[in-house]
Amino acid sequence: MSSVLQEIEERINNIQTAPRRENTGIVTEIGDGVAKIEGLDDLMMNEMIDLGKGVTGIALNLEETSVGAVLMGDYTQIAEGQEARGTGRLLQVPVGKALLGRVVNALGQPIDGKGEIKAENHYPVEKIAPGIITRQSVNQPVQTGIIPIDAMIPIGRGQRELIIGDRSTGKTTICIDTILNQARLNKAAQDAGDTEYRPLYCIYVAIGQKQSNVARVINTLEEAGAMPWTIVLVAGAADSATEQYLAPFCGAAIGEWFMDNKMDALIIYDDLTKHANAYRQVSLILKRPSGREAFPGDVFYLHSRLLERAARLNSEHGGGSLTALPIIETQMGDVSAYIPTNVISITDGQIFLETDLFYQGIRPAISVGISVSRVGSSAQLKAMKQVASKIKTELAQFRELAAFSQFGSDLDAQTLARLERGKRITELFKQAQHSPIPVEVQVVLLWAIQNDVMDDIPVEQISKFAKDFSEHLSVQKKNLLEKILKEKKLDDNLIEEIKSVSKLFRETWKA
Repeated sequence: MSSVLQEIEERINNIQTAPRRENTGIVTEIGDGVAKIEGLDDLMMNEMIDLGKGVTGIALNLEETSVGAVLMGDYTQIAEGQEARGTGRLLQVPVGKALLGRVVNALGQPIDGKGEIKAENHYPVEKIAPGIITRQSVNQPVQTGIIPIDAMIPIGRGQRELIIGDRSTGKTTICIDTILNQARLNKAAQDAGDTEYRPLYCIYVAIGQKQSNVARVINTLEEAGAMPWTIVLVAGAADSATEQYLAPFCGAAIGEWFMDNKMDALIIYDDLTKHANAYRQVSLILKRPSGREAFPGDVFYLHSRLLERAARLNSEHGGGSLTALPIIETQMGDVSAYIPTNVISITDGQIFLETDLFYQGIRPAISVGISVSRVGSSAQLKAMKQVASKIKTELAQFRELAAFSQFGSDLDAQTLARLERGKRITELFKQAQHSPIPVEVQVVLLWAIQNDVMDDIPVEQISKFAKDFSEHLSVQKKNLLEKILKEKKLDDNLIEEIKSVSKLFRETWKA
């Protein structure tokens, strides 16, 4: 008994009675998920504010006498006159491989019912992008498995390639197919025990999407076995504007962890139009002055500081990379609107999807004229560069000639030959969704179409020929495909082998 008394006396003697300074304030106004707090005089931008009852505020407006904060959690319980405390911590999200295969909300908390995520590290949501000195040029490919993209508008690891087009033109499908192709490559390298191949981890950020659409995406990824390499971050249409505004930054922080730890990651922002709208909503409620189209003046900075975080680090800094595929939805194909022009000027190229092509059955509906990749060709496989160098020009010329030939004038033999070749290339580029094609198969198909192998096949049979030829190559000619991947470029012997395989298959193939 005496020992217990002695311990109690010791604890009483050791109590710290010195005054402790705490940053507290009072909520003076609240509404629409935004609170005005007075008395918090020592606060950082983006600092988390504890309002009690499980509600967290994030300081966005630091004014002379008050702070404007957006609220996360069930803010209906917060009333005027309530106490608020500064935490001294910036907003953070859990990061690491523990998130792979999971569906999380804007703050990295699980929403898939698979239990708690035990993340070892946390990263700040807002972080300054890597500087010029720490970066290196993009020189490794991201294989999307989509022939027109890998051939004409290639994407490299560390690049930011915008996917832009009207609603329902297949923007999300391109991104999902890219994830599926990475999962296929990652699994193949894992099964083969290839230690040199660097897997590409994928993060899909859904901003303002319907829950049914997000569920469909998750279902597609699970069915294809892509979830072990993928993180899905959701701030849906039913979530608050604050969560939709924060979601892409949280996704970028998760991706940066992979980049900082000598790994490669791919992040998809679907889509930044809804993100800009959510930020406009938050800004207007915070009474920030509005500019063009009621967007706040810093909406360009909003997207530039997000997309600049995608980079390829040099070997001194680990050589990791973060590739970004932002999506922008246009109205009536208007790429000259405010948000589209902003994001076009920030990114390293764009893939423009055209509604007219989509309805003509050309899917993916990529417009060759406007689409461009500013750095990807330096990351392209040498063999692909050899077979695809003329394709873009041929296709662009075909589109012009096709428009001209509608006038019904007599055409010379050379023009007719170009038109026929263009029709076949267009047909070859049609691809079913969620069926990416390996790059080595693409190389053989592109060589075949450019070297008269498919010239005598009726245009409507080209897709069937390409499908049958791809299956033949994958099953019967694995050695040839492995050689293309190993050599990375086509020498005379390889070209001769491709020629004999293509000609032999063409002779035996029947529609």
